[in-house]
Amino acid sequence: MRIKRYQAYKNSEIEGLGSIPEHWELSRIKQKGSVRGRVGWKALKADEYVDDGYIFLSTPNIKEKYINFENVNYITYERYIESPEIMLQKGDILLTKDGSTLGTTNIVSLLPREATVNSSIAVLRFKKEVFNKYLFYQILSDLIQHKISLKKSGMGVPHLFQRDINNFFVLLPPLTEQKTIAHYLDTTTAQIERKIDLLTQKATLYSNLKQSLINETVTRGLDKTVPMKDSGVKWIGEVPEHWKVTAIANITTTVSIKNYPDEELLSVYRDYGVIIKNTRDDNHNKAGQNLDSYKLVEPGYLVINKMKAWQGSLGVSEFRGIVSPAYITCRTDKRIIERGYLHHLLRCRTYINEYNRLSYGVRVDQWDMRYDDFKYVPVLLPPLSEQKTIADYLDTKTAQIDQIIQTINTQIEKLKELRKTLINDVVTGKIKVVENEH
Repeated sequence: MRIKRYQAYKNSEIEGLGSIPEHWELSRIKQKGSVRGRVGWKALKADEYVDDGYIFLSTPNIKEKYINFENVNYITYERYIESPEIMLQKGDILLTKDGSTLGTTNIVSLLPREATVNSSIAVLRFKKEVFNKYLFYQILSDLIQHKISLKKSGMGVPHLFQRDINNFFVLLPPLTEQKTIAHYLDTTTAQIERKIDLLTQKATLYSNLKQSLINETVTRGLDKTVPMKDSGVKWIGEVPEHWKVTAIANITTTVSIKNYPDEELLSVYRDYGVIIKNTRDDNHNKAGQNLDSYKLVEPGYLVINKMKAWQGSLGVSEFRGIVSPAYITCRTDKRIIERGYLHHLLRCRTYINEYNRLSYGVRVDQWDMRYDDFKYVPVLLPPLSEQKTIADYLDTKTAQIDQIIQTINTQIEKLKELRKTLINDVVTGKIKVVENEH
C-alpha cells in the first residue's frame, strides 16, 4: 500500500478538525451503533466472584495491546445473563469510562469463552456499514481522545457517561475504504510496535545490568581478590573480610522537623530516590494545601516512603526540602557512613527483597514497613574511604547506563509519537491510503 492526498476536501465545521475528504460522512456514534454499560444496580461485589464461570473483564484486562482473558475474575451464569446487552461479541470495542485510565480502548478480536465487563467499561457495537477495526482506530485518534482528555481535567474522579460517548463525532469513508485503512494501520502499527518491543527489551536488559552492578559492588566491593567472610546475615552472604556489619539504628536517627511550608517540595521515586517534585510530570501524588506538617529534609537525610519501600521507594537526599508527613526521615551519621554509598546500598536488589519481607498490609500495592522493623536491617560498613570510592564508581557507571536507557526511551517515545501521528492522519483523511496496483 502507499499513501497520498485526497483530490477534494470539505470543511468539517468541527473545531480543531479542519477539512475532511469530500466523500467522507461526518456522523455521531449513536447514529451508527450502540453504547452499552453495566447498569449501576447490577454492580457486582468481589465476594460474588467464583473460581470458574463466565469471564468478567475489568480495566487492567484491556490496557495492553491484546485483551487479557487469562488473569480475570469469573461470575456465575445468573449474573452473566442478567445483562445480555453487554455479553461480548467478536468485534466489540471496549472503552474505559471511569477513573485515571479513562479512554483506554481495545477491540475483541477473539473470544475464548463467554465474557462480559464490569461497570467501568462501555461496550460499543456498530451497524454493518461500519468496519469495527476502523472505528477502533478512530477512537484511538485525537479526534475522540481529546474530548476524553477534557473529562480527565475536571474535578473528582473522571467519568464518561453513555450520552458523552454517543455524541462523539466519527468520520466514515465508504466501507471498502474503511477496511483498506484498517488493514494499512494493522500492518504499519504492528511494524512500529515490534520495534518498540525490541527497544523495550533492550532497555530492560540495561536496567537489569545496572541493578546487578550495584548489587555486586555494594555487597562485595570493587577488589575481587580480598579475602571474604560470612556476614552473619543469611540474605547477604559473604562480604569482604575487613568490612564491618552494623544496624540502621546505629548510623541514623529519626527526625521530624516541621513548619517549613515554603521549602522545595521533594518526592521519593522508586527509580531515582529523592528528587525535586516539580522536575517530573509523571508524579500524580498531590501535595496537601497546608504544608506545615510536612517534614524538613536536609542533604544527607535518608527518606523512606514506608508504604512503598518494598518497591525501592527510598533514598538519601541530595536536596534540602520537605516531604510528606507520612514518610520516614532520618539524619545519617557522616562520621560513619558516606551518603552516596548508603544510597546505593539501601536501594540494591538484595535490600529491597528484605524490605518486601518486612512489609505487610491488606492492600498489595501499599504494604507498610515500620521503622521499628527497618532499624534492625544490617548495614555493610567498608572503611569510609572505600565507601567513597564505591559511591563514585557507581555514580559514574550508573550515569552511563542511565544515559543509554534514556536514549533508548527517547527512541521509544518517538516511535509512539509516529504511531499516534500516523493513526491521526489516516483516520481524519489528512493522507489517503491506496492499495498497490499489480
